[in-house]
Amino acid sequence: MPELPDISAYITALEARIVGQTLEHVRLGSVFVLRTADPPISSVDGRVVRELRRIGKRIAIGVDAELPPQPKGPVVGDPGELWLVLHLMIAGRLHWKAPQAKLAGRNALAVFDFPNGSLVLTEAGSKRRASLYVVRGEEALRAMDPGGVEIISVDLDEFRGALSIENRTLKRALTDPRLVSGVGNAYSDEILHAAQLSPITLTHKLKPEEWERLFAATRSTLTTWMDRLGAEARKAFPEKVTAFRPEMAVHGRFNLPCPRCGEKVQRIRYADNETNYCAKCQTGGKVLADRSLSRLLGADWPRTLDELEALKRK
Repeated sequence: MPELPDISAYITALEARIVGQTLEHVRLGSVFVLRTADPPISSVDGRVVRELRRIGKRIAIGVDAELPPQPKGPVVGDPGELWLVLHLMIAGRLHWKAPQAKLAGRNALAVFDFPNGSLVLTEAGSKRRASLYVVRGEEALRAMDPGGVEIISVDLDEFRGALSIENRTLKRALTDPRLVSGVGNAYSDEILHAAQLSPITLTHKLKPEEWERLFAATRSTLTTWMDRLGAEARKAFPEKVTAFRPEMAVHGRFNLPCPRCGEKVQRIRYADNETNYCAKCQTGGKVLADRSLSRLLGADWPRTLDELEALKRK
């Protein structure tokens, strides 16, 4: 799922292309992508894009409150501040194409036509989770915000207060959009590796110095990736947004060497996700139990890196 650095990169690229441009028309390839009925999707046609915002992991496109003067007849529709809100979920992606790009293929969900190009929303796979909303006014837009703190604008005490509302594992707390805005599976792995903290440590058990490390690692990891991806987006539209990047320390790097200590990166798999971590750097050498494998191996589940290597040699 595109996270804060990826969404910020999309916004950087889109600002240069659609702000000040007229949204001529929105074409839908799937009626299921549109999750609202009022205001109708047609109400944004002909309006000028004035602003882009990030709302958690969502992209909000704000258009003029009123349609430009129409020489042939009165203004059609209810004038008012409108926002298009895109939630890409796991497999949704944006692409910038030539004007009037074809709405073709099962993965094409919507096309937003501008005079200078077409913004195409696609979603890979069979599950249709990406969504498009049309809302009116600031209040309706704010209602779509899950409420997590913005790491760039809060201090240590605010950060600690948000993550300490409930006693959760660090991995779960960092990825809860109601607690922290814009962080998902990939960047939480990178944050916890940078902070040298276990993903299963409970928030209520963190020591003051560990809170300081976690806060610093969260801010530095996100700003570093925002700067890196933002610089790339200013050169070209980000067509290949992915949660797996070769420059990452642990995420998606199972069995590859940790860049800090050289030990192999470990993982915990669950549902459609996995948590990647370095046992030596983050868990004191303890191998965390993978739910499916630990059930299979029972008492033979390796507890240390040495036991894991011995098991592999059998």
